Amino acid sequence: MNPSPLPPHHLDALPQREALAYSLYRLMIALLITALLFSPWTEVIGIPHQAELARPVALIYLTIAVWLTLRSQRWRFLEMGAFWGGLIDITAVTITLHSLPSAGTGLAMSLLVNLTVAALLLRLLPAMLLAVLAGAGLLLEHALRMVEGRDASTPVELGLFITSYLALAWFGYQQGARARQNRVLAEQRGAEVANLYEINELIIRRLRTGVLVVDADDRITLANEAAIVLLGEAAPSDNGSLPRLPPPLAVRLHRWRQGFDHELGPMRIAKGQIEVQPRFARLLADSDQALVFLDDTTVISRRAESLTLSAMGRFSASLAHEIRNPLAAINYATQLLEESPAIGAADRRLLQIIHQQCQRTNGIIESVLGLARRERAIPENIELNAFVRRFVEEYQTTMALEANSLDYVLTSGQATALADPRHLHQVLSTLVHNALHHGRSGNEPARVRLRVGVMERHAVIDCLDRGPGLAPALAEQLFRPFFTTSEHGTGLGLYIARELCRANQGQLEHVPMPAGGACFRITLPGAASITSH
Repeated sequence: MNPSPLPPHHLDALPQREALAYSLYRLMIALLITALLFSPWTEVIGIPHQAELARPVALIYLTIAVWLTLRSQRWRFLEMGAFWGGLIDITAVTITLHSLPSAGTGLAMSLLVNLTVAALLLRLLPAMLLAVLAGAGLLLEHALRMVEGRDASTPVELGLFITSYLALAWFGYQQGARARQNRVLAEQRGAEVANLYEINELIIRRLRTGVLVVDADDRITLANEAAIVLLGEAAPSDNGSLPRLPPPLAVRLHRWRQGFDHELGPMRIAKGQIEVQPRFARLLADSDQALVFLDDTTVISRRAESLTLSAMGRFSASLAHEIRNPLAAINYATQLLEESPAIGAADRRLLQIIHQQCQRTNGIIESVLGLARRERAIPENIELNAFVRRFVEEYQTTMALEANSLDYVLTSGQATALADPRHLHQVLSTLVHNALHHGRSGNEPARVRLRVGVMERHAVIDCLDRGPGLAPALAEQLFRPFFTTSEHGTGLGLYIARELCRANQGQLEHVPMPAGGACFRITLPGAASITSH
Protein backbone atom coordinates (compact mmCIF):
# COMPACT_ATOMS: atom_id res chain seq x y z
CA MET A 1 0.00 0.00 0.00
CA ASN A 2 1.41 3.38 -0.98
CA PRO A 3 1.94 5.85 1.82
CA SER A 4 -0.35 8.81 1.99
CA PRO A 5 0.98 11.99 0.32
CA LEU A 6 2.62 14.54 2.53
CA PRO A 7 1.26 18.06 2.89
CA PRO A 8 2.92 20.81 0.81
CA HIS A 9 4.68 22.29 3.85
CA HIS A 10 6.01 18.99 5.20
CA LEU A 11 9.66 20.07 4.92
CA ASP A 12 9.20 23.01 7.23
CA ALA A 13 8.83 20.70 10.23
CA LEU A 14 11.91 18.56 9.50
CA PRO A 15 15.03 18.94 11.67
CA GLN A 16 17.79 21.17 10.32
CA ARG A 17 20.63 18.62 10.54
CA GLU A 18 20.32 17.58 6.90
CA ALA A 19 20.44 21.20 5.75
CA LEU A 20 23.52 21.90 7.91
CA ALA A 21 25.38 18.84 6.56
CA TYR A 22 24.50 19.86 3.00
CA SER A 23 25.75 23.41 3.61
CA LEU A 24 29.02 22.21 5.18
CA TYR A 25 29.70 19.95 2.21
CA ARG A 26 29.06 22.87 -0.18
CA LEU A 27 31.42 25.05 1.86
CA MET A 28 34.11 22.37 1.67
CA ILE A 29 33.80 22.15 -2.15
CA ALA A 30 33.84 25.97 -2.43
CA LEU A 31 37.02 26.13 -0.32
CA LEU A 32 38.63 23.42 -2.46
CA ILE A 33 37.79 25.23 -5.71
CA THR A 34 39.08 28.54 -4.33
CA ALA A 35 42.28 26.88 -3.18
CA LEU A 36 42.83 25.34 -6.61
CA LEU A 37 42.40 28.71 -8.33
CA PHE A 38 44.32 30.97 -5.95
CA SER A 39 47.02 28.78 -4.44
CA PRO A 40 50.35 27.52 -5.91
CA TRP A 41 48.71 24.10 -6.25
CA THR A 42 47.14 25.32 -9.47
CA GLU A 43 50.31 24.49 -11.46
CA VAL A 44 50.06 20.89 -10.26
CA ILE A 45 46.73 20.38 -12.04
CA GLY A 46 47.44 22.75 -14.88
CA ILE A 47 47.05 26.40 -15.74
CA PRO A 48 43.39 27.60 -15.63
CA HIS A 49 41.83 28.03 -19.06
CA GLN A 50 39.92 31.22 -18.23
CA ALA A 51 41.21 32.36 -14.82
CA GLU A 52 39.64 35.81 -15.19
CA LEU A 53 36.21 34.11 -15.21
CA ALA A 54 36.83 31.20 -12.84
CA ARG A 55 38.38 33.15 -9.97
CA PRO A 56 35.50 35.67 -9.48
CA VAL A 57 33.04 32.78 -9.74
CA ALA A 58 35.00 30.86 -7.08
CA LEU A 59 34.98 33.86 -4.73
CA ILE A 60 31.27 34.41 -5.26
CA TYR A 61 30.61 30.70 -4.72
CA LEU A 62 32.65 30.71 -1.48
CA THR A 63 30.80 33.78 -0.22
CA ILE A 64 27.41 32.21 -0.98
CA ALA A 65 28.51 28.91 0.64
CA VAL A 66 29.52 30.71 3.83
CA TRP A 67 26.24 32.64 3.91
CA LEU A 68 24.17 29.49 3.31
CA THR A 69 26.05 27.67 6.07
CA LEU A 70 25.33 30.45 8.55
CA ARG A 71 21.68 30.64 7.52
CA SER A 72 21.03 26.90 7.28
CA GLN A 73 19.66 26.68 10.84
CA ARG A 74 17.34 29.63 10.24
CA TRP A 75 15.79 28.62 6.96
CA ARG A 76 12.04 28.80 7.08
CA PHE A 77 11.65 26.92 3.80
CA LEU A 78 14.15 24.08 3.45
CA GLU A 79 12.80 23.01 0.09
CA MET A 80 13.40 26.40 -1.51
CA GLY A 81 16.88 26.64 0.02
CA ALA A 82 17.82 23.14 -1.15
CA PHE A 83 16.65 23.82 -4.72
CA TRP A 84 18.41 27.19 -5.17
CA GLY A 85 21.50 25.89 -3.42
CA GLY A 86 21.58 23.01 -5.90
CA LEU A 87 21.35 25.44 -8.83
CA ILE A 88 24.26 27.46 -7.42
CA ASP A 89 26.32 24.29 -7.00
CA ILE A 90 25.68 23.18 -10.58
CA THR A 91 26.53 26.64 -11.98
CA ALA A 92 29.73 27.04 -9.97
CA VAL A 93 30.99 23.51 -10.63
CA THR A 94 30.21 23.73 -14.36
CA ILE A 95 32.15 27.02 -14.74
CA THR A 96 35.06 25.67 -12.66
CA LEU A 97 35.03 22.45 -14.69
CA HIS A 98 35.46 24.47 -17.89
CA SER A 99 38.36 26.46 -16.36
CA LEU A 100 40.17 23.50 -14.78
CA PRO A 101 39.94 20.63 -17.29
CA SER A 102 42.45 18.53 -15.31
CA ALA A 103 40.10 18.46 -12.30
CA GLY A 104 37.04 17.76 -14.42
CA THR A 105 36.39 14.21 -13.23
CA GLY A 106 36.67 15.09 -9.54
CA LEU A 107 34.46 18.15 -9.85
CA ALA A 108 31.85 16.22 -11.79
CA MET A 109 31.86 13.53 -9.10
CA SER A 110 31.40 16.14 -6.37
CA LEU A 111 27.98 16.96 -7.84
CA LEU A 112 26.82 13.40 -7.08
CA VAL A 113 26.72 14.19 -3.37
CA ASN A 114 25.07 17.60 -3.92
CA LEU A 115 22.31 16.12 -6.08
CA THR A 116 21.70 13.17 -3.70
CA VAL A 117 21.42 15.36 -0.61
CA ALA A 118 19.22 17.89 -2.43
CA ALA A 119 16.95 15.07 -3.62
CA LEU A 120 16.57 13.88 -0.01
CA LEU A 121 15.01 17.26 0.80
CA LEU A 122 13.02 17.84 -2.42
CA ARG A 123 10.01 16.45 -4.17
CA LEU A 124 10.43 14.34 -7.27
CA LEU A 125 10.05 17.08 -9.91
CA PRO A 126 12.57 19.58 -8.44
CA ALA A 127 15.03 16.74 -7.69
CA MET A 128 14.93 15.38 -11.23
CA LEU A 129 15.10 18.92 -12.63
CA LEU A 130 18.38 19.50 -10.80
CA ALA A 131 19.76 16.20 -12.17
CA VAL A 132 18.76 17.19 -15.72
CA LEU A 133 20.35 20.64 -15.30
CA ALA A 134 23.57 19.07 -14.00
CA GLY A 135 23.65 16.73 -17.01
CA ALA A 136 22.92 19.66 -19.33
CA GLY A 137 25.83 21.55 -17.75
CA LEU A 138 28.18 18.66 -18.52
CA LEU A 139 26.93 18.51 -22.11
CA LEU A 140 27.34 22.28 -22.51
CA GLU A 141 30.89 22.21 -21.14
CA HIS A 142 31.71 19.24 -23.39
CA ALA A 143 30.37 21.11 -26.43
CA LEU A 144 32.44 24.23 -25.59
CA ARG A 145 35.61 22.16 -25.36
CA MET A 146 34.94 20.61 -28.73
CA VAL A 147 34.33 24.07 -30.27
CA GLU A 148 37.57 25.40 -28.76
CA GLY A 149 39.45 22.29 -29.96
CA ARG A 150 40.47 21.14 -26.49
CA ASP A 151 40.43 17.63 -25.11
CA ALA A 152 36.92 16.63 -24.05
CA SER A 153 35.48 13.81 -22.00
CA THR A 154 34.63 10.60 -23.76
CA PRO A 155 30.97 10.00 -24.59
CA VAL A 156 30.98 6.95 -22.30
CA GLU A 157 32.28 8.95 -19.32
CA LEU A 158 29.80 11.71 -20.07
CA GLY A 159 26.91 9.24 -20.29
CA LEU A 160 27.89 7.54 -17.04
CA PHE A 161 27.89 10.84 -15.17
CA ILE A 162 24.50 11.92 -16.55
CA THR A 163 22.99 8.49 -15.77
CA SER A 164 24.46 8.62 -12.26
CA TYR A 165 22.96 12.07 -11.70
CA LEU A 166 19.49 10.90 -12.68
CA ALA A 167 19.73 7.62 -10.76
CA LEU A 168 21.02 9.19 -7.54
CA ALA A 169 18.41 11.94 -7.73
CA TRP A 170 15.68 9.29 -7.99
CA PHE A 171 17.22 7.22 -5.21
CA GLY A 172 17.66 10.26 -2.95
CA TYR A 173 14.04 11.30 -3.50
CA GLN A 174 12.76 7.81 -2.63
CA GLN A 175 14.82 7.64 0.57
CA GLY A 176 13.83 11.16 1.59
CA ALA A 177 10.13 10.54 0.95
CA ARG A 178 10.25 7.31 2.93
CA ALA A 179 12.06 8.99 5.80
CA ARG A 180 9.57 11.87 5.88
CA GLN A 181 6.61 9.53 5.80
CA ASN A 182 8.10 7.45 8.62
CA ARG A 183 8.65 10.60 10.63
CA VAL A 184 5.08 11.80 10.09
CA LEU A 185 3.78 8.33 10.99
CA ALA A 186 5.95 8.27 14.11
CA GLU A 187 4.61 11.67 15.16
CA GLN A 188 1.04 10.49 14.62
CA ARG A 189 1.66 7.34 16.63
CA GLY A 190 3.35 9.39 19.33
CA ALA A 191 0.35 11.73 19.50
CA GLU A 192 -2.01 8.73 19.71
CA VAL A 193 0.06 7.16 22.48
CA ALA A 194 0.10 10.46 24.37
CA ASN A 195 -3.68 10.75 24.02
CA LEU A 196 -4.17 7.16 25.19
CA TYR A 197 -1.88 7.82 28.15
CA GLU A 198 -3.89 10.89 29.13
CA ILE A 199 -7.17 9.00 28.73
CA ASN A 200 -5.91 6.08 30.83
CA GLU A 201 -4.59 8.47 33.47
CA LEU A 202 -7.94 10.27 33.58
CA ILE A 203 -9.85 6.98 33.86
CA ILE A 204 -7.61 5.73 36.67
CA ARG A 205 -7.76 9.08 38.45
CA ARG A 206 -11.56 9.13 38.31
CA LEU A 207 -12.04 5.51 39.41
CA ARG A 208 -14.08 5.06 42.57
CA THR A 209 -11.69 2.22 43.45
CA GLY A 210 -8.41 3.32 45.03
CA VAL A 211 -5.33 2.30 43.01
CA LEU A 212 -1.80 2.28 44.42
CA VAL A 213 1.51 1.28 42.84
CA VAL A 214 3.91 0.01 45.52
CA ASP A 215 7.58 -0.89 45.07
CA ALA A 216 9.54 -3.65 46.79
CA ASP A 217 10.25 -1.38 49.80
CA ASP A 218 6.53 -0.74 50.37
CA ARG A 219 6.81 2.82 49.10
CA ILE A 220 3.88 4.33 47.23
CA THR A 221 4.99 5.48 43.78
CA LEU A 222 1.59 6.29 42.30
CA ALA A 223 -1.86 6.86 43.79
CA ASN A 224 -5.15 8.01 42.30
CA GLU A 225 -7.63 10.39 43.92
CA ALA A 226 -9.81 7.66 45.41
CA ALA A 227 -6.78 6.02 47.06
CA ILE A 228 -5.71 9.34 48.58
CA VAL A 229 -9.18 9.79 50.08
CA LEU A 230 -9.28 6.24 51.43
CA LEU A 231 -5.78 6.47 52.92
CA GLY A 232 -6.62 9.69 54.74
CA GLU A 233 -3.66 10.87 56.83
CA ALA A 234 -1.47 8.15 55.31
CA ALA A 235 -1.91 9.58 51.81
CA PRO A 236 1.06 10.83 49.75
CA SER A 237 2.23 14.30 50.74
CA ASP A 238 2.30 17.27 48.39
CA ASN A 239 6.09 17.72 48.60
CA GLY A 240 6.73 14.76 46.31
CA SER A 241 8.05 12.40 48.99
CA LEU A 242 7.22 8.74 48.70
CA PRO A 243 5.50 7.54 51.88
CA ARG A 244 5.37 3.94 52.95
CA LEU A 245 2.22 1.91 53.12
CA PRO A 246 0.33 2.13 56.42
CA PRO A 247 1.42 -0.76 58.68
CA PRO A 248 -1.86 -2.72 58.56
CA LEU A 249 -1.93 -2.59 54.77
CA ALA A 250 1.80 -3.41 54.54
CA VAL A 251 1.29 -6.52 56.68
CA ARG A 252 -1.54 -7.64 54.41
CA LEU A 253 0.66 -7.05 51.34
CA HIS A 254 3.55 -9.06 52.81
CA ARG A 255 1.27 -11.98 53.54
CA TRP A 256 -0.05 -11.84 49.99
CA ARG A 257 3.49 -11.87 48.60
CA GLN A 258 4.18 -14.96 50.69
CA GLY A 259 1.21 -16.75 49.17
CA PHE A 260 -1.42 -16.17 51.86
CA ASP A 261 -4.19 -14.81 49.67
CA HIS A 262 -7.13 -16.17 51.64
CA GLU A 263 -7.59 -13.08 53.84
CA LEU A 264 -10.53 -11.48 52.12
CA GLY A 265 -12.05 -9.53 54.99
CA PRO A 266 -12.22 -5.74 55.05
CA MET A 267 -9.84 -3.73 57.21
CA ARG A 268 -9.53 -0.28 58.71
CA ILE A 269 -6.27 1.41 57.63
CA ALA A 270 -6.24 4.00 60.39
CA LYS A 271 -8.38 4.97 63.33
CA GLY A 272 -11.36 7.01 62.25
CA GLN A 273 -11.08 5.89 58.61
CA ILE A 274 -13.70 3.89 56.77
CA GLU A 275 -13.19 0.19 56.16
CA VAL A 276 -11.63 -0.85 52.88
CA GLN A 277 -11.32 -4.15 51.06
CA PRO A 278 -7.74 -4.49 49.72
CA ARG A 279 -6.88 -6.54 46.63
CA PHE A 280 -3.40 -7.14 45.24
CA ALA A 281 -1.88 -7.89 41.84
CA ARG A 282 1.61 -7.93 40.38
CA LEU A 283 2.42 -5.05 38.05
CA LEU A 284 4.66 -7.28 35.89
CA ALA A 285 5.38 -10.97 36.04
CA ASP A 286 9.08 -10.51 36.97
CA SER A 287 8.68 -7.25 38.91
CA ASP A 288 8.57 -6.61 42.66
CA GLN A 289 6.13 -3.77 42.14
CA ALA A 290 2.54 -4.49 43.14
CA LEU A 291 -0.82 -2.97 42.41
CA VAL A 292 -3.04 -2.40 45.44
CA PHE A 293 -6.76 -1.89 44.87
CA LEU A 294 -8.77 -0.38 47.72
CA ASP A 295 -12.54 -0.82 47.58
CA ASP A 296 -14.76 1.27 49.82
CA THR A 297 -16.82 -1.23 51.80
CA THR A 298 -19.63 1.29 52.23
CA VAL A 299 -20.11 1.34 48.45
CA ILE A 300 -20.13 -2.46 48.38
CA SER A 301 -22.63 -2.50 51.24
CA ARG A 302 -24.90 -0.06 49.45
CA ARG A 303 -24.88 -2.21 46.35
CA ALA A 304 -25.65 -5.32 48.39
CA GLU A 305 -28.42 -3.49 50.22
CA SER A 306 -29.86 -2.24 46.95
CA LEU A 307 -29.92 -5.76 45.53
CA THR A 308 -31.42 -7.14 48.75
CA LEU A 309 -34.10 -4.47 48.92
CA SER A 310 -34.92 -4.99 45.27
CA ALA A 311 -35.35 -8.70 45.89
CA MET A 312 -37.41 -7.90 48.99
CA GLY A 313 -39.65 -5.61 46.96
CA ARG A 314 -40.31 -8.34 44.41
CA PHE A 315 -40.97 -10.83 47.22
CA SER A 316 -43.34 -8.38 48.96
CA ALA A 317 -45.30 -7.89 45.76
CA SER A 318 -45.77 -11.64 45.35
CA LEU A 319 -46.67 -12.02 49.04
CA ALA A 320 -49.17 -9.15 49.14
CA HIS A 321 -51.94 -11.18 47.55
CA GLU A 322 -51.54 -13.99 50.07
CA ILE A 323 -51.66 -11.52 52.98
CA ARG A 324 -54.62 -9.57 51.68
CA ASN A 325 -56.86 -12.58 51.23
CA PRO A 326 -56.94 -13.70 54.90
CA LEU A 327 -56.95 -10.05 56.00
CA ALA A 328 -59.99 -9.36 53.85
CA ALA A 329 -61.69 -12.47 55.27
CA ILE A 330 -61.01 -11.31 58.84
CA ASN A 331 -62.32 -7.86 58.07
CA TYR A 332 -65.47 -9.26 56.43
CA ALA A 333 -66.12 -11.64 59.32
CA THR A 334 -65.77 -8.73 61.75
CA GLN A 335 -68.34 -6.71 59.86
CA LEU A 336 -70.79 -9.65 59.95
CA LEU A 337 -70.29 -10.07 63.68
CA GLU A 338 -70.94 -6.37 64.26
CA GLU A 339 -74.35 -6.79 62.59
CA SER A 340 -75.36 -9.65 64.93
CA PRO A 341 -77.85 -8.51 67.65
CA ALA A 342 -76.39 -11.03 70.10
CA ILE A 343 -73.11 -9.11 70.38
CA GLY A 344 -72.81 -7.03 73.53
CA ALA A 345 -71.37 -3.55 73.80
CA ALA A 346 -68.02 -4.76 75.17
CA ASP A 347 -67.63 -7.36 72.40
CA ARG A 348 -68.70 -4.84 69.80
CA ARG A 349 -65.85 -2.59 70.97
CA LEU A 350 -63.44 -5.48 70.51
CA LEU A 351 -64.78 -6.02 67.00
CA GLN A 352 -64.17 -2.38 66.23
CA ILE A 353 -60.59 -2.76 67.41
CA ILE A 354 -60.16 -5.80 65.12
CA HIS A 355 -61.64 -3.87 62.21
CA GLN A 356 -59.34 -0.89 62.86
CA GLN A 357 -56.26 -3.10 63.07
CA CYS A 358 -57.20 -4.85 59.83
CA GLN A 359 -57.37 -1.48 58.13
CA ARG A 360 -54.09 -0.44 59.74
CA THR A 361 -52.36 -3.65 58.65
CA ASN A 362 -53.66 -3.20 55.14
CA GLY A 363 -52.28 0.36 55.16
CA ILE A 364 -48.88 -0.93 56.28
CA ILE A 365 -48.86 -3.42 53.40
CA GLU A 366 -49.73 -0.65 50.98
CA SER A 367 -46.94 1.55 52.37
CA VAL A 368 -44.33 -1.19 52.10
CA LEU A 369 -45.39 -1.98 48.56
CA GLY A 370 -45.39 1.68 47.68
CA LEU A 371 -41.85 1.97 49.05
CA ALA A 372 -40.71 -1.06 47.04
CA ARG A 373 -42.32 0.35 43.90
CA ARG A 374 -41.07 3.87 44.68
CA GLU A 375 -44.63 5.17 44.51
CA ARG A 376 -45.17 8.80 45.33
CA ALA A 377 -46.80 9.87 48.58
CA ILE A 378 -50.20 11.54 48.54
CA PRO A 379 -49.59 14.51 50.85
CA GLU A 380 -52.32 16.38 52.70
CA ASN A 381 -52.37 19.35 55.00
CA ILE A 382 -52.27 17.83 58.50
CA GLU A 383 -52.73 19.68 61.79
CA LEU A 384 -50.18 17.79 63.87
CA ASN A 385 -51.65 18.61 67.31
CA ALA A 386 -54.92 16.90 66.45
CA PHE A 387 -53.19 14.11 64.54
CA VAL A 388 -50.84 13.24 67.42
CA ARG A 389 -53.70 13.40 69.95
CA ARG A 390 -55.79 10.96 67.91
CA PHE A 391 -52.79 8.69 67.34
CA VAL A 392 -51.99 8.47 71.07
CA GLU A 393 -55.62 7.83 72.06
CA GLU A 394 -55.92 5.13 69.40
CA TYR A 395 -52.65 3.52 70.40
CA GLN A 396 -53.63 3.51 74.08
CA THR A 397 -56.92 1.87 73.19
CA THR A 398 -55.74 -0.75 70.73
CA MET A 399 -52.33 -1.70 72.13
CA ALA A 400 -51.64 -3.24 75.53
CA LEU A 401 -49.34 -0.79 77.25
CA GLU A 402 -49.38 -2.65 80.59
CA ALA A 403 -47.28 -0.56 83.00
CA ASN A 404 -45.77 1.54 80.23
CA SER A 405 -47.10 4.97 79.42
CA LEU A 406 -47.55 7.01 76.27
CA ASP A 407 -48.53 10.65 76.32
CA TYR A 408 -48.09 13.78 74.24
CA VAL A 409 -47.06 17.42 74.50
CA LEU A 410 -48.69 19.76 72.01
CA THR A 411 -47.51 23.15 70.84
CA SER A 412 -49.42 26.25 71.86
CA GLY A 413 -50.09 27.37 68.30
CA GLN A 414 -50.90 25.52 65.14
CA ALA A 415 -48.36 23.07 63.67
CA THR A 416 -49.48 22.25 60.16
CA ALA A 417 -47.48 19.95 57.90
CA LEU A 418 -47.77 18.56 54.39
CA ALA A 419 -47.54 14.76 54.50
CA ASP A 420 -49.32 11.53 53.67
CA PRO A 421 -51.40 10.58 56.80
CA ARG A 422 -50.90 6.84 56.22
CA HIS A 423 -47.14 7.26 56.03
CA LEU A 424 -46.98 9.48 59.11
CA HIS A 425 -49.13 7.03 61.09
CA GLN A 426 -46.80 4.16 60.20
CA VAL A 427 -43.68 6.15 61.08
CA LEU A 428 -45.11 7.11 64.49
CA SER A 429 -46.15 3.51 65.13
CA THR A 430 -42.64 2.30 64.43
CA LEU A 431 -41.01 4.93 66.66
CA VAL A 432 -43.43 4.41 69.56
CA HIS A 433 -43.11 0.63 69.35
CA ASN A 434 -39.30 0.86 69.44
CA ALA A 435 -39.38 3.36 72.29
CA LEU A 436 -41.70 1.16 74.39
CA HIS A 437 -39.51 -1.87 73.75
CA HIS A 438 -36.04 -0.28 74.18
CA GLY A 439 -36.84 2.77 76.32
CA ARG A 440 -36.87 1.05 79.70
CA SER A 441 -34.36 2.15 82.31
CA GLY A 442 -33.58 -0.88 84.43
CA ASN A 443 -36.77 -2.45 85.79
CA GLU A 444 -38.80 0.72 85.47
CA PRO A 445 -41.57 0.83 82.86
CA ALA A 446 -41.09 2.76 79.66
CA ARG A 447 -42.15 6.40 79.53
CA VAL A 448 -42.70 7.58 75.95
CA ARG A 449 -43.75 11.03 74.91
CA LEU A 450 -44.62 12.56 71.53
CA ARG A 451 -43.85 16.25 71.37
CA VAL A 452 -45.12 18.54 68.61
CA GLY A 453 -43.26 21.72 67.73
CA VAL A 454 -42.20 24.13 64.98
CA MET A 455 -38.54 24.74 64.07
CA GLU A 456 -37.48 27.16 61.34
CA ARG A 457 -40.85 27.01 59.56
CA HIS A 458 -40.81 23.22 59.64
CA ALA A 459 -43.17 21.11 61.70
CA VAL A 460 -41.45 18.52 63.90
CA ILE A 461 -42.54 15.60 66.02
CA ASP A 462 -40.15 14.26 68.61
CA CYS A 463 -40.47 10.76 70.02
CA LEU A 464 -38.69 10.72 73.40
CA ASP A 465 -38.05 8.02 75.96
CA ARG A 466 -36.17 7.76 79.26
CA GLY A 467 -34.18 4.68 78.39
CA PRO A 468 -30.41 4.14 78.46
CA GLY A 469 -29.94 5.92 75.16
CA LEU A 470 -27.79 4.84 72.23
CA ALA A 471 -24.03 4.55 71.88
CA PRO A 472 -22.54 6.70 69.07
CA ALA A 473 -21.40 3.58 67.17
CA LEU A 474 -24.97 2.22 67.17
CA ALA A 475 -26.50 5.58 66.29
CA GLU A 476 -24.52 5.63 63.02
CA GLN A 477 -26.07 2.33 61.89
CA LEU A 478 -29.64 2.75 63.11
CA PHE A 479 -31.13 3.48 59.70
CA ARG A 480 -29.24 0.79 57.80
CA PRO A 481 -31.53 -1.96 56.51
CA PHE A 482 -31.38 -5.28 58.38
CA PHE A 483 -29.46 -3.74 61.28
CA THR A 484 -31.10 -4.68 64.55
CA THR A 485 -30.15 -5.21 68.19
CA SER A 486 -33.15 -7.44 68.87
CA GLU A 487 -33.26 -11.19 68.34
CA HIS A 488 -36.78 -10.97 66.95
CA GLY A 489 -36.40 -7.78 64.91
CA THR A 490 -36.05 -7.55 61.13
CA GLY A 491 -33.97 -4.38 61.02
CA LEU A 492 -36.35 -2.78 58.52
CA GLY A 493 -38.56 -0.65 60.76
CA LEU A 494 -36.40 2.46 61.04
CA TYR A 495 -35.17 2.11 57.47
CA ILE A 496 -38.73 2.05 56.10
CA ALA A 497 -39.70 4.88 58.43
CA ARG A 498 -36.90 7.07 57.13
CA GLU A 499 -37.71 6.21 53.51
CA LEU A 500 -41.37 7.13 54.13
CA CYS A 501 -40.25 10.48 55.56
CA ARG A 502 -38.05 11.07 52.50
CA ALA A 503 -40.98 10.21 50.25
CA ASN A 504 -42.85 13.06 51.96
CA GLN A 505 -39.93 15.53 51.50
CA GLY A 506 -39.12 15.22 55.19
CA GLN A 507 -36.46 13.53 57.25
CA LEU A 508 -36.08 11.27 60.26
CA GLU A 509 -33.00 11.57 62.43
CA HIS A 510 -31.68 10.56 65.81
CA VAL A 511 -31.00 13.50 68.14
CA PRO A 512 -28.45 12.88 70.92
CA MET A 513 -29.76 13.56 74.43
CA PRO A 514 -27.05 14.71 76.89
CA ALA A 515 -29.30 14.00 79.91
CA GLY A 516 -29.98 10.42 78.80
CA GLY A 517 -32.71 8.73 76.83
CA ALA A 518 -33.31 8.72 73.10
CA CYS A 519 -34.98 11.18 70.76
CA PHE A 520 -36.08 10.53 67.18
CA ARG A 521 -37.16 13.65 65.32
CA ILE A 522 -39.52 13.79 62.33
CA THR A 523 -39.13 16.99 60.33
CA LEU A 524 -41.87 17.71 57.78
CA PRO A 525 -42.37 20.52 55.26
CA GLY A 526 -44.87 23.20 56.10
CA ALA A 527 -48.45 23.10 54.85
CA ALA A 528 -49.18 24.19 51.29
CA SER A 529 -51.03 27.45 50.99
CA ILE A 530 -54.47 27.18 49.36
CA THR A 531 -55.96 30.20 47.64
CA SER A 532 -59.48 30.42 46.29
CA HIS A 533 -60.17 31.70 42.82
